[in-house]
Amino acid sequence: MIEASDVIKRYGGVDGVTALQGISLDIAEGEFISLVGPSGCGKSTFLRCLAGLEVPTSGRLLLDGASIKGPPERLGMAFQRDALLEWFDVLENVLLPADFGGYGKKKYEARARELLRMVGLDAFTSAYPQALSGGMRQRVAICRSLLLEPRLLLMDEPFGALDALTRDQINVDLRRMWSRHRMTVVFVTHSITEAVFLSSRVVVFTPRPGRIAEDIAIDLPADRKLAMRESAEFGAYTSRIRGLFEQMGLIHD
Repeated sequence: MIEASDVIKRYGGVDGVTALQGISLDIAEGEFISLVGPSGCGKSTFLRCLAGLEVPTSGRLLLDGASIKGPPERLGMAFQRDALLEWFDVLENVLLPADFGGYGKKKYEARARELLRMVGLDAFTSAYPQALSGGMRQRVAICRSLLLEPRLLLMDEPFGALDALTRDQINVDLRRMWSRHRMTVVFVTHSITEAVFLSSRVVVFTPRPGRIAEDIAIDLPADRKLAMRESAEFGAYTSRIRGLFEQMGLIHD
């Protein structure tokens, strides 16, 4: 579905800052890919290139064999800030993509309600964002990003501001929704544990300029419970990724 070949992104010309250096990565339809690495390593820049919001300085970036020259059709996006509209209730916020896209809110109302039911918010459709916790707001934002049944979902540290317990629950919610809908997800996170739990592959970036240090396939059962994080198999993956960060001098004992 996605083919990146020797992608370079530089800001400020030849003497400027190089954010990405030689990124080559293939992503099949239906995969859940997490990008991990230190702050400033180009993870979010790569995500913006996939979204058509940035243009690589050189290299090739294709979606279905065609160059990405703008936001692709059936693209969903979720960010660290939920960006809910405070004057709209929960259901109206989820229906925003249908409204803005001219698809008609009535046509998508049943889907919006089903998505909210899946994340336990079916009793809050008439509530306004100020009445919700941070985790509830982020669930609404995820439902909104999934409303139009995206083929490609790009997520940039969407759970970074949440407490640990809420983050765990939303990880379970997202994994369940991905298992049901099987959209292609590219997920940026700083959490090694989160990346391993959610993903079919974890791509580790080096410090800037961002290069791919390793592309790791996660061979764990499809039906994942939080207790899995205590298993030896899970621990082996997190230790492997942490070891890469130690080799790069990013983690010190």
